[in-house]
Amino acid sequence: MHIPFEASERSSLGVEVELQIVDRRTRELASAATDILAELGAGHPGGEHPKAKHELFECTIEIITGICATVAEARADLGATLEEVAASAARRGLAVLCSGTHPFSDWHDQQVSPDPRYARLVEQMQWLARRMVIFGVHFHVGVRSAEKAIAIANALTAYIPHFLALSASSPYWHGRDTGLASCRSKVFENLPTAGLPYRLDDWAEFEQFMETLVNAQAITSIREVWWDIRPHPDFGTVELRICDGIPRLGEVAALAALAQSLVEWLDTLMDRGSALPVPKEWVIRVNKWRAARYGIGAEIIGDNRGTRVPLTDAVRELIQELSPVASRLGCLDELTSNLDTLDRGPSYLRQRRVVEAGGSTLDVVDSLVREMETDRPTEAVPGNSAEGGRPRA
Repeated sequence: MHIPFEASERSSLGVEVELQIVDRRTRELASAATDILAELGAGHPGGEHPKAKHELFECTIEIITGICATVAEARADLGATLEEVAASAARRGLAVLCSGTHPFSDWHDQQVSPDPRYARLVEQMQWLARRMVIFGVHFHVGVRSAEKAIAIANALTAYIPHFLALSASSPYWHGRDTGLASCRSKVFENLPTAGLPYRLDDWAEFEQFMETLVNAQAITSIREVWWDIRPHPDFGTVELRICDGIPRLGEVAALAALAQSLVEWLDTLMDRGSALPVPKEWVIRVNKWRAARYGIGAEIIGDNRGTRVPLTDAVRELIQELSPVASRLGCLDELTSNLDTLDRGPSYLRQRRVVEAGGSTLDVVDSLVREMETDRPTEAVPGNSAEGGRPRA
């Protein structure tokens, strides 16, 4: 099976953000994507907005960038579309937010989007697909060859815990604290073609893998392989899909800078003749689990002997290593703002602080809406959320 790789400009950037639509009164997820997208699509070819899309459930709208050269360009692109979506939602008494899971809405209540592709997915996957009421942010970084895409994707597995911990925003599931920093990552990897990627030797093995699955009717296209990190042939990118939903555009930009700088750094190492290191599969698996469980408080395995490294130290060292690259790419400020996330805590900690201060999961929703609206982390001060009768997490 020949799969052409449409090479991209080196280190070009694309970002995809999955937004939750919520009712401002009840704070529940609201099935309003079709109505909002119909309004936004008016005047566009085919009645479809080029940068706001359906996802699996009607409570979700995905906003995407075009092909961007810089993180600042990508942030501005997302911001423009977010403003359109938020305004349309507001006219319906709704709001948008972004986190890995909704703090309390039940997956049983969600409507599947009216797309035959999603209907087929639910029919095939059943319970696994029906409970996929989860939300993420994906980063595409351009590379110029298929072989580089494979090598870089393999090497990026060492940094899965860094991205997962910094973005972790899904401590709650159906109104209860799961004890995890990222519940979303555990829900998602239950799909048979999601989760940790296989280590592939070259592009030919990638083609063989896809041919096997398509011929076996395990998938209908390569779009149905949802690895945490994967080469994307149509876009000519390496795609990082590990991140939870990220509540603020400032934090989206910070992780976009980390993704773009890291891929560029690895690409440069290859140009210099270096073989990119890849950790053992069992190390990758344990490190992802620890990041999902403990977030930035995790200790990850630093080598094949089992040496433990505080993840916060690993993130700081990586940012220092990538700073010259980020400076050349024009995203040094965004890259170093990941240090602010370490200092104040990622979203999973901010959400828990709302509850620890006496709030409920209703207040958590309010805090996430405010963060999206203001692009600032909110203080853990609960509001008046007596209505709704939701139990505290």
